[in-house]
Amino acid sequence: MWLNKIVQIFRIPDLRKKVLFVLAIFVIFRIMANVPIPGIDSTSLEKLFEQFKMLGLLDVFSGGALGNFSLVMLGLGPYITAVIILQLLTMVIPAFEKMYKEEGEEGRQKFNQYGRLLTVPLAMVQGYAMITILQRQDPPIIEPLSPFMLLSAIAAITAGAVILMWLGELITEKGIGNGVSLLIFAGIISSFPSSILGMFVDWDASKVFPYFLFFAMALAIIAGIVLINEARRNIPISYAKRVRGMKMYGGTSTYLPLNINPAGVIPIIFALSIMMFPGMVAGFLGGVGGVVGSIAVSMGAFFENPWIHGVFYFALVIMFTYFYTAVTFDPKNIANNLQKMGGFVPGIRPGTSTSTFISAILNRVLLVGSISLATIALLPTIVPAVIQVITSEKIEVFQFLIGGTSLLIVVAVVLDTMKQINAQLQMREYETF
Repeated sequence: MWLNKIVQIFRIPDLRKKVLFVLAIFVIFRIMANVPIPGIDSTSLEKLFEQFKMLGLLDVFSGGALGNFSLVMLGLGPYITAVIILQLLTMVIPAFEKMYKEEGEEGRQKFNQYGRLLTVPLAMVQGYAMITILQRQDPPIIEPLSPFMLLSAIAAITAGAVILMWLGELITEKGIGNGVSLLIFAGIISSFPSSILGMFVDWDASKVFPYFLFFAMALAIIAGIVLINEARRNIPISYAKRVRGMKMYGGTSTYLPLNINPAGVIPIIFALSIMMFPGMVAGFLGGVGGVVGSIAVSMGAFFENPWIHGVFYFALVIMFTYFYTAVTFDPKNIANNLQKMGGFVPGIRPGTSTSTFISAILNRVLLVGSISLATIALLPTIVPAVIQVITSEKIEVFQFLIGGTSLLIVVAVVLDTMKQINAQLQMREYETF
């Protein structure tokens, strides 16, 4: 079945061009991810990533670009941050809310343009912060730079972030699937070949059972993520019968689907940003000395405790799931639209009562979804520890298979891209029919 679909994809010229275009963009991205900015002590940089686990996770998302300190070291982080900031502003600035929710496609395009513009200063600030942190390490990973060299490095990093954002939008426009998600997907799976090679190079027959347990748990996690990603709570909707002239309209029944995880991976990204902040502040101010430096170092050490880190991370993911859903999902607006179209929930009055009913169900669904998402976020810590307790062996290969966030992104992108490809194939079947 899968082989037939692959053959069908490459038999259709238009679809074949889209797939090859996406693959070509992937090649460009991987080349840029391996072009380092000169003047980096790679040995010290590797030690820094071992010390700060959050940097290692960001390196996974960037496909090793951050670990190489390459042109695209920031990945799509500045662009995603810009979009998130603008979406949060829709809650406090009525003009942004109107633009995003009421002005249709034109408003969305204007909203996206603001996101692109905001990406540039965010990339400059993040680039400067990373350079400063690396310069203040002991020993320094980057030697002190002249003002001109510093501006050149920041300009190169910012240009890399903007080019990557542009490549993502090109994929969305001319390829297939969501460009930003596909580039993050490409970065995550880029470590897969080296992980396979490392497993065979370091193969130890005594670790057969730990490897088997590892892959069994990985498959169970993938199945769980697919279940959570595809799970829905359907609210029944009926439409009143209307008579127009000699014809009767309406009278049909359908449903309103509520995703168990409507926020996707955004809450995890929010939580990661907050959890990474104490470590970055400690690295940024730790070399200053005095009271400020001592407080910064103490704060960084406090959040490095695995139990404290895990509890805060779990709570933040749950909180941001509710928060982001409140930003993007408005039960009152849905209830008003249903009332305008003559729809209603059986047994519930239209209007305010429907809005209250939808909110109550949404809160129950979000409780399950947020706890599931928070559990997935903690899997990189839980799974290796469980395997080590059971087998007394430490397994470190294929980290993205248990990477929680990374695995959630990979599964979601694969499912979404498969749906789009199937839709393209079905559309052409209808055309030929």
